[in-house]
Amino acid sequence: MTSRPLDGRAAVVTGASRGIGRAVADELARAGARLCVTARDTDGVRETVVALRARGADAIGVAGSVADPAHLWEVTEATLAAYGRVDIVVNNAATNQPYGPLMDADPDAWRTAFTVNVEAPLRLVQCAWRAWMSEHGGAVVNVCTEGAAHVGPHVGAYGTSKAALLHLTAQLAGELGPLVRVNSVSPGLVRTEMARFVWERAEEAVAAGLPTGRIGEPEDIARAVRWLVSDEASWITGADLLVDGGTRVRAASPTGDAQAVQHQLRHHLPGA
Repeated sequence: MTSRPLDGRAAVVTGASRGIGRAVADELARAGARLCVTARDTDGVRETVVALRARGADAIGVAGSVADPAHLWEVTEATLAAYGRVDIVVNNAATNQPYGPLMDADPDAWRTAFTVNVEAPLRLVQCAWRAWMSEHGGAVVNVCTEGAAHVGPHVGAYGTSKAALLHLTAQLAGELGPLVRVNSVSPGLVRTEMARFVWERAEEAVAAGLPTGRIGEPEDIARAVRWLVSDEASWITGADLLVDGGTRVRAASPTGDAQAVQHQLRHHLPGA
């Protein structure tokens, strides 16, 4: 029987109880990875582990917030205890708060956005590096957003923190090579609960203006993540893989309504 591409490797996926994180966990499991999934929702983590095991995957879960440094060490130690290694880290957990003009942003909420979206990915990579990757290597994927390339209304904290995560990705790739590859995936509008307030109100119009003719599904992002952590992408590091259905190029002749809706919504693209 042909070996699956990630057989024997251990992966940590944050924000894995729903949406993109859940799809990533499923996809890595199908590729043979052993999973440690984490999210704030205890029931969601438990349900994810049960579902993964029902499909024959080797999976454990640790509930908690990535904003808590102790939780990130707990996740790393649990993965080592279960599998003896930490080969893959997928930093997917994120917050899109505070939402609104930056002049109205609460400083504490602003700091929380950077704690979750930037500091937590760095801390988790540090944990994995110190526990395993510094001697054995590995692969990291940070989930960013297509919207990080643009300035838009109401998403200043989210967009700025994700732009910082893009830079962090490149910086870590430069520092951790050649042992560890670090890349990012930047989704466009994906059908997740976090982005429901965007896609639910104008899905047909937005989809009509995309060259692919539809908005994204979590599985679209998951397949990109699986490829980036596999040996097929062994000569790729410090890269950002845009998975956006053609958001930046658009259809050749979108209708006026679709064009207007896309212009209005393109800055509201949560990436997790």
